[in-house]
Amino acid sequence: MTAYPAWTPASRPGIIPLHPLTFGTILGRSFAALRQNPRVLLGFALVAQAVAYIVLTVAVGAVAWLTFSRLDTVTPGSDDFNAILAGSITITAIAALLLGLAVGALTIVVQAVVIAEVAHAAVAEKLSLGALWRQIKPVIGRLLAYTALMVIAVIVLVAVLGGAILALGLVAAPLAVGVGILVALATIPLAWWLGIKLLLVPAAIIIEHQSIGKALSRSWVLTRRRFWRTLGLLLVVSLIFGTVSQVISFPLGLLSSAFTSIIAPTGDPDASAIIAIVVITLFAQILTLLIQSVALVVQSTATAIIYIDARMQREGLDLDLLAYIEHRDAGATGLTDPYRQHIGREVEPRLPVNPYALAPASAPGADAQQYPPQPPYPAPPQPPQSTAPPQVPAAPASPPPASSPTTWAAPGASAASGDKTADPKSPWS
Repeated sequence: MTAYPAWTPASRPGIIPLHPLTFGTILGRSFAALRQNPRVLLGFALVAQAVAYIVLTVAVGAVAWLTFSRLDTVTPGSDDFNAILAGSITITAIAALLLGLAVGALTIVVQAVVIAEVAHAAVAEKLSLGALWRQIKPVIGRLLAYTALMVIAVIVLVAVLGGAILALGLVAAPLAVGVGILVALATIPLAWWLGIKLLLVPAAIIIEHQSIGKALSRSWVLTRRRFWRTLGLLLVVSLIFGTVSQVISFPLGLLSSAFTSIIAPTGDPDASAIIAIVVITLFAQILTLLIQSVALVVQSTATAIIYIDARMQREGLDLDLLAYIEHRDAGATGLTDPYRQHIGREVEPRLPVNPYALAPASAPGADAQQYPPQPPYPAPPQPPQSTAPPQVPAAPASPPPASSPTTWAAPGASAASGDKTADPKSPWS
């Protein structure tokens, strides 16, 4: 029995084409990814940041109210008043710092979820929030440790530079001011450069499950010769959301000022004016929070796509992803993670594919080099020439009969008023 291959449907397209990407493709797909799994990408980010913002505001406000309310029990200007004021400020600042770190940790978790989701969306897979959490749970502590190390390094660097400038200021104040300005200007490009070189550390930790040291090395290698492209992409994304934020906040600020001037023209607002100002402020904060959530998702998505594109160009990751999709759609089970195969493999550099570009014309002589000329066919043998004079045939005595098979007929017509052997279905009949 002959076995025929079973029909399988075409593979579902992911959020990115599986070949080296252009700048516009990375930028466009970073925004288009929101439609892939909005419940996880946008819903989780918005809810998490909203809860964190509310908890931070309520907690810091409660700590401030509990500490500063003790000032009512002492005489203003006394030593006890000054001591309680200093203590209240310190306690409130520490509480805000600790809660801010907690909010930062939650933001890191959101970024990790987004990066893991984009990695699956590239091969047309949509996972639930629980499945994504189970995937990033083993490495979330490593990611938080890396973030803490970066914060500590920045604090130490600022403390050392600030202490050196202050020490110099004790000797020569004008020189310290000039050095401080130069140092501040020099730290801007240095911060951008280090930020780009270390951009893919979270992706390497989340997707490849690398240690912090190996993730630093991986990010340093993958971002090689990609600085300006990556910097331009991040600047464009930041500029877009900064512009949107200003477009929304500026009219709301004008509206709040107009309400205040109309409801309380004398400068003494009543209850209705206060309520209107609070409502407008809350509305502005909600819109700002929504913009921040979308910006966080888009920036994290862009980081994940930059990571995938860097590996496709340097390590041929697209080949592993295509093989994984082919085996998965064919019904294979127990497939290994394609992102953890051939880590560090080097392939020949490839340019991004432009689907709208025309095929380049071949150079003169290219076809001749690719297809060398073939030797000509040998001429058919000619019959030997006879030297005898040609003989003229005798004329026939009478014309052939009408039924002779040598009779010629016009195309489409039979020789004897209709050929019964012609195919009636032929287009030439």
